[in-house]
Amino acid sequence: MRILILTLGSRGDVQPYAALGAALKARGHDVTLATGQGFENMIEAQGLAAAPLTDDVRKMIQTPEMQKALRTFSGKVQAWRASKGMYRRQLDEMWAVAQDVRPDLLVYHHPKGLAAQSIAEALGIVAVPTALIPAYIPTSAFPSPGLPLGDLGGFGNRMSHRLVVGLMSRLLAGQIGAWRRDSLGLTAKPPRDLFAGHRPDGRPALRLHGFSRHLVPPPADWGAAEEITGYWFSNAPPDWQPPEDLARFLEAGPPPVYVGFGSMPAEDAEDLTRTILEALTMAGQRAVLATGWGGLAAGIAEDQTAEQVHVLESAPHAWLFPRCSAVVHHGGAGTTHEGLRWGRPSILCPVFGDQPFWGRQVLEAGAGPPPLPQKRLTAAALAAALAATEDPALRAQAAALGEALRGEPGAEGAAAAIDGLAALEQSRV
Repeated sequence: MRILILTLGSRGDVQPYAALGAALKARGHDVTLATGQGFENMIEAQGLAAAPLTDDVRKMIQTPEMQKALRTFSGKVQAWRASKGMYRRQLDEMWAVAQDVRPDLLVYHHPKGLAAQSIAEALGIVAVPTALIPAYIPTSAFPSPGLPLGDLGGFGNRMSHRLVVGLMSRLLAGQIGAWRRDSLGLTAKPPRDLFAGHRPDGRPALRLHGFSRHLVPPPADWGAAEEITGYWFSNAPPDWQPPEDLARFLEAGPPPVYVGFGSMPAEDAEDLTRTILEALTMAGQRAVLATGWGGLAAGIAEDQTAEQVHVLESAPHAWLFPRCSAVVHHGGAGTTHEGLRWGRPSILCPVFGDQPFWGRQVLEAGAGPPPLPQKRLTAAALAAALAATEDPALRAQAAALGEALRGEPGAEGAAAAIDGLAALEQSRV
C-alpha cells in the first residue's frame, strides 16, 4: 500500500513521523513523507521517500517576525496575517505531492497537515489524524496545552480546549474552503473538525496520539476512537560515531548535564548562555551545551575549561542522553519524551506553546523540579534545580518512568493500528 505522511515544522515535528514511516515500511508499505526542506537525509536514512515542500522552517523561525511571534501576542497576530499566502501555497504543494504519489492512505500531523482531509475526500481514501500533544480533543482532565494555564477545574479545562480548537478551525476554515472549491473541485463544505480525519464511508476515523500515557493519563471523557500509543521514538543511526572531542569530554569525568533548547532561538543567546554557565559553576556540574537553532551562543563558553563544558550544535539525543546525568531543555514534546525515555531527571525551561504543559506534566510525574520559564531564568534558580535532580527519590522516579516509556508500543503500535485500518478498508473494496 502507498502511504503518504504529511507534517510540517521543526525536527520535533518531523523525526517522530520518520519513525512512524519506518515502522510502516517494515510492514511492507511504500511510504512517502512530505515536509519542509532540510530533513531529506533523515527521512531517506529510514528508507522512506522524501517529498520536500518549499518552506525551510529553520530559516523561517530565525526571522525577526517569527522571533516576535514566539514571545508576544501581537507578534502572533501579525505572523498570522502575514502567513495567509504561505498557507495557501502549502495546501497547493501538499495536493501536488498527493497527485504525484497517488496514495492509498494518508496519515497527517494535526494541524500541520492542513490539506489531508480534503485530499483524502478528493481521492476517495482514508486520512488518519495524529497528534503529538493532547490539544485537539476537549477534556476536563487538564487545560489546553495551547494555553499557558494551570488547572482550571473540569468545566474550565474543557472550555479552554473548545476555545483553542474553535479558534483554530475558524481561522483555517475560510482558506481551506476556498482552496477545496478552486483546486480540488469539492463543493461540499469543509469539515468543521480538522482533527476528524476522513473515511469514504463517513464513519469516524481512528485518531492516534503519539505521546506517553505515563505523562498524560488517558482522560476518562475521551472516546474509544482515541488511541494513545506512546511517543514515536527513533534510535541513533547505527553507524553514527561521536566526534573525538565529544568522546574525550564524556570519558574525562562524571556524566555531564545536557543543556539545549532545540529549535527555540533565544532572544539574547549570549546572555542566556552566561546564565547557564554561571548556574553550572554554582552547582559544580559539567555540561554538554547544544547550540541548536540559536538557543545558546558557542563563543561565550570559550573561557571554560575543556573538562567543564563541551559545546556542539547537535547530536542524536538517543545516543547522547543515556550518557548524561540530567537534561535541561525547552520542553518540546520530543525532547521531553526523549530525556524521560532514558530515565534522566529533566529541567524544563519553556518558551511558548505546549512547553509549559510538558513542564507541569514532568513535575506531576515526579521526574523533575518545577519548570523554569526561560524569560525569567536566573543562575540561582537553575543551580537549585540542578541540585534537586541529585535527589535519590527523584532519580528513582525518573528511572521508573523511563522504563515505563520504553515499554510502550510507540511507532510500532501506531503502525499496527494503521495497518489494521488499511486491511479493513481494503476488505470493503
